[in-house]
Amino acid sequence: MDKKPCIESLVVKNSHVLPTDTNNHGTLFGGQLMAYIDDVAAIAATRHARCNVVTASTDSVDFLYPVNAGDAICLEAFVTWTKNTSMEVFVKAVKEELLSGERKVCATSFLTMVAVDENNNPSQVPQVYPETEQEKWLHDGAADRATQRKARRSVSKEFASKFGTDFPWDRR
Repeated sequence: MDKKPCIESLVVKNSHVLPTDTNNHGTLFGGQLMAYIDDVAAIAATRHARCNVVTASTDSVDFLYPVNAGDAICLEAFVTWTKNTSMEVFVKAVKEELLSGERKVCATSFLTMVAVDENNNPSQVPQVYPETEQEKWLHDGAADRATQRKARRSVSKEFASKFGTDFPWDRR
């Protein structure tokens, strides 16, 4: 498999934030932003692997600035790192107040996407390489983030085991 540069997976998506996309404060629903983030990450990962992908994890999403009705939201995503069948995808969300032109990064996130074949089995992905300083910075920190995700996943499994599937009202 040939290595690919980060830029080959780049996805840019712009959306106009309409009142139906907002909560009672007139700001973009957090869940809507998270759906946009997952969407562009999946496109970037599919573009890199050229096969179907599934979301394995989403790192925390911190909402840095509200996105108001009437603003535009621009999401940029690209693959920053790969390991066998998985890909780390970086997503940056930028809000733009369309009338003033003011832009702010309102959220960033990393997602782990896994390539799958036609039987939904993990599938090998090409390696990725950075070219710009920003890409190199993200690529250089990826192994540490992967280690943190693995530890977090272990804790999540512990929570799942501890709390199980019983209904709360059946615990006696």
